[in-house]
Amino acid sequence: MYQLSPEHEEDSWEVEALFDLCFAPGREALSSYRLREGQPAVAELSHVARDDLGILAGAVRFWPVDIGGARALLLGPIAVHPTRQGEGLGGLLIRDTLARARDLGWARVMLVGDAPYYARFGFTPLQGVEMPPPTNPARVLGQALVPGAWDGVAGEVRQPR
Repeated sequence: MYQLSPEHEEDSWEVEALFDLCFAPGREALSSYRLREGQPAVAELSHVARDDLGILAGAVRFWPVDIGGARALLLGPIAVHPTRQGEGLGGLLIRDTLARARDLGWARVMLVGDAPYYARFGFTPLQGVEMPPPTNPARVLGQALVPGAWDGVAGEVRQPR
């Protein structure tokens, strides 16, 4: 059983260590990190998952972005400790935080990731949405949290103004 809760400042070192463990060295050189630089994560949606002993098992963060004047969320990074993978924790984190985002009034969310994996959560490839290079356009995925939220949204993904 896992307890999901908002990430707090004192969780930051553990979350960063988890991301370092789960992602390749140089993860901060990815294009999505340039969109995060100097920006605070969306605190209401950045969550940690701890087991019954309080040990960090997973974490997810969200960031605000702007796409052609439209406000959106950028999901990621999300990570589950290697010893906890395959238990459905990643899916729990995704489903829970997407529901929270919808409840908070967010209309759309995007990410850069593996289309077959994220399709199970309702993500589909985005057309006309351009991440900073180098990003494989086939990995730019989105989900409308309200019907039609991606209709007509196109352009470069940027930090919010």
